[in-house]
Amino acid sequence: MAQATLSVRLNATDKYYFEEFCKSAGMNVSTAINMFVKAVIKRQEIPFAITGDPFHSEENMERLRQSIADAEAGKVSPHDLIEVD
Repeated sequence: MAQATLSVRLNATDKYYFEEFCKSAGMNVSTAINMFVKAVIKRQEIPFAITGDPFHSEENMERLRQSIADAEAGKVSPHDLIEVD
């Protein structure tokens, strides 16, 4: 089977820790990426859960937009934007 090259960009720190993990698991980065690709192809899905960050929900974004508008309009002080439980 013909081989192809896949290039990815990642944070240098993440690359270092990924390489270290791979070494500790007795494989190289190429093997780990190939395992991931094979799992995706076989399952037809990412082989781990991916969830959204609730911070980015439309409800929260609207609340943030309104808070910014209120602050810019002088309706609140910066201390009013801090929630205290």
